[in-house]
Amino acid sequence: MVDVTGISVRYFAAAADAAGCTKETLDLPATADLGQVKDLLLAKYGPDMQQVLSVSAFLVDSELTRDLTRTAGAQVDVLPPFAGG
Repeated sequence: MVDVTGISVRYFAAAADAAGCTKETLDLPATADLGQVKDLLLAKYGPDMQQVLSVSAFLVDSELTRDLTRTAGAQVDVLPPFAGG
């Protein structure tokens, strides 16, 4: 049996638009990696999220990463490129 935990996901800018919300909790195994988070988001939100995730980075434990093999942990922020400065 796989231990399922809630991973808190926060969305910013275009990611929030694609998800239709700014945060949610995903039910994934405690050992889930960012690839599994991405796959679930693509299945849930489709082409709009695909476009956003193709250029996004993830913030995990205060570390910005694009490494989909990294363990997601308790909270993941989806950070698309931001305009402005």
